[in-house]
Amino acid sequence: MKVVIMAGGRGTRIAPVQDHVPKPMIPIAKRPVIEYGIRCLARQGYTDITLVVGYLGRIIQDYFGDGSKFGVSLTYFVEKEPLGTAGALFRMYAAGMIQEDFFLINGDIMLDIDFRRMEEYHRKKGGYGTIFTHPNSHPQDSALIFADSEKRIVRWLNKEDERTLYKNRVNAGIHIISPRLLKDRNLAGKVDLDREVLKPCVPGGGLYVYDSPEYVKDMGTPQRYYEVCDDVAKGKVSARNLGKKQKAVFLDRDGTLNKYCGFVRQASQIELTDGAAEALAEINKSGYLAIVVTNQPVIARGECTLEELNRIHNRLETLLGEAGAWLDDIFFCPHHPEKGFAGERTEYKIQCDCRKPKPGLLLRAAEQYNIELSESYMVGDSGTDIIAGKAAGCRSIYIGTDREIPCTPDAVCGSLPEFVYKYITTKE
Repeated sequence: MKVVIMAGGRGTRIAPVQDHVPKPMIPIAKRPVIEYGIRCLARQGYTDITLVVGYLGRIIQDYFGDGSKFGVSLTYFVEKEPLGTAGALFRMYAAGMIQEDFFLINGDIMLDIDFRRMEEYHRKKGGYGTIFTHPNSHPQDSALIFADSEKRIVRWLNKEDERTLYKNRVNAGIHIISPRLLKDRNLAGKVDLDREVLKPCVPGGGLYVYDSPEYVKDMGTPQRYYEVCDDVAKGKVSARNLGKKQKAVFLDRDGTLNKYCGFVRQASQIELTDGAAEALAEINKSGYLAIVVTNQPVIARGECTLEELNRIHNRLETLLGEAGAWLDDIFFCPHHPEKGFAGERTEYKIQCDCRKPKPGLLLRAAEQYNIELSESYMVGDSGTDIIAGKAAGCRSIYIGTDREIPCTPDAVCGSLPEFVYKYITTKE
């Protein structure tokens, strides 16, 4: 699959760091940030790359040349005037340079992902566009992308659009695009990829999200630039590639992240436990994935719809996002084996392998994200959490001291912040 990297940006917000080179050429550990992406592509066999250059583009061309020193074959499309984030694509398509589905990548992001995995996903979905999405620490000022249960994009909010409750998922700057999106459009002037090409296609239903916790970070501000430098130095960037084994902190929801108030049936009941957001932010920085695994029998009992459960989880993610923390995923069991409840949903009244204390939710997450369970933790406030964690092969941590538990956890902590302080932060 061909790759197009947009490398024409000027980077006004990061100018205080370095303003005499184009943004993709700003060095991190003595290498331009764009070089990390090119080398990652080369390692996975993606060698046919076109760089779209503009501002100070000659610096990029002089550094990379024909790409042979980096294991790739490079061609260049030079913008003689700014064409926005997509104008060059239409001109390349008109010139016959784009004829099949291709990767489109922002050149000013630090990344290390499994491109093969994303390409396979795109081909399976068969849409005309797949967008790499992930959570970040500032969703309140980011464009948000909403998808349905089939991962089809159903809504797109720009930065300035009002939002209330949301799943913390933003466009990471990596796409797979079909040339079908480039047909029959005006080729003149600037074109905005998100606002003028992708977002208008949402009602047609052919755009999908590829949601991944792999390392992709925009270094568009001095603070984010220095964070990326630190992550590279600590080896966090390459470690997050899903081609490598991951480690995770599995978290129970009620009583661990949000205050326990019995069965949660509506979003307004979600309130974070003291210090939960700050503790989760430390997990996010540590290199561990943060994954919620929760029993939700309210679905089977007919006390909560899947739509309302989605709102409940969106409120949880919104509150965490406002505090700079995020969840990499949420896995829930909707089943409940006992019958006899008024309004119950019989299709969920089954014996399953995902309801804790069975380990099914953890095993599903491990398969999806290539998690080494023996290097991971299960953290919760009930015996079912501990049993499920042990059955999956995790180190199990009981939160709280006010209940008797039917098995012996690997450790007991009074709160989620205490667990993070003892077992996560100290590993930095």
